[in-house]
Amino acid sequence: MNKVILMGRLTRDPEVRYTQTNNTLVASFSLAVNRRFVRPGEERQADFFNIVAWAKLGEFCSKYFKKGQQVGIIGRLQTRTWDDDQGVKHYITEVVAEEAYFADSKREGDANSGTFENTFGSTMPGNMGNDFEMSSSDDLPF
Repeated sequence: MNKVILMGRLTRDPEVRYTQTNNTLVASFSLAVNRRFVRPGEERQADFFNIVAWAKLGEFCSKYFKKGQQVGIIGRLQTRTWDDDQGVKHYITEVVAEEAYFADSKREGDANSGTFENTFGSTMPGNMGNDFEMSSSDDLPF
C-alpha cells in the first residue's frame, strides 16, 4: 500500500504549469511538516515535502492555497528519474496529491481560510456516512 497523509504549512505559493502533450494543469508546492518530538534544548525540526497536484485538484490548490497556510494532503509517494543535458541522472521523490484540505482555523472575514469541513477530495477523514450507527457498550462481545 502506498498512502501518505501530511499536515503542514506551505513554504511557497503553488506553481502552475501545463503538460506539453495534452495541456493538463499541474500544481507543485512544498509543505513543511513539523516533527512530533523535540529534543530538550533544541528547536523543533521540520521535514520538507514536494507535493504535485494534477488537473482539477491542482487547479483547486493553485487557486486557494497560499504560502504559510496550514493544509492537509493525502496522496501517494512517487519517485522519478531523468537525465539532464549533460547526461547526469537526477532522482526526485514527491507526493502526488489525491486529496487536499484546509487545516487552518477559520479567521473572521477570510473567505479563503477554512477547516477540514471545507474539502476537496473524497470523504472526510473519519466520516463513515449515514449508514454507520454507534452501538452501546452492551452490544459489544467483550
